[in-house]
Amino acid sequence: MPSASKMTTPVTVDFPQIEGRYAELGGYTVAFETFPCDVDPAPLFAGLPGDRCQCPHWGVVQSGQVTFRWADHEETYGAGDAYYVAPGHLPLVTSGTTVVEFSPTDALGETMAVVERNLAAAGAGG
Repeated sequence: MPSASKMTTPVTVDFPQIEGRYAELGGYTVAFETFPCDVDPAPLFAGLPGDRCQCPHWGVVQSGQVTFRWADHEETYGAGDAYYVAPGHLPLVTSGTTVVEFSPTDALGETMAVVERNLAAAGAGG
């Protein structure tokens, strides 16, 4: 049975705002993400429908707090909370947050292609 852990999954994203470790497990990607500072990545989703993330996610907040914003409401989760996030959201993350999140690999790849283009255009690499 495939598995992944934060200790054995290599760092693939390393920016001042996020450290991310990602592993594919049977059509889903598990993400181990750490946010050392407050992050509002909304501009990175520009170019997606509604300029919002279109990938669903299931996750657990291990520490800190994350808020997901839709056009008509927002939901906030703190340490110990498990969540499901429907497409059409924008995240807002507080300093010190760590999450373990599962996303369909194909949908995540489509979203990340746009995010990476926006990072590159901002001069942050991709």
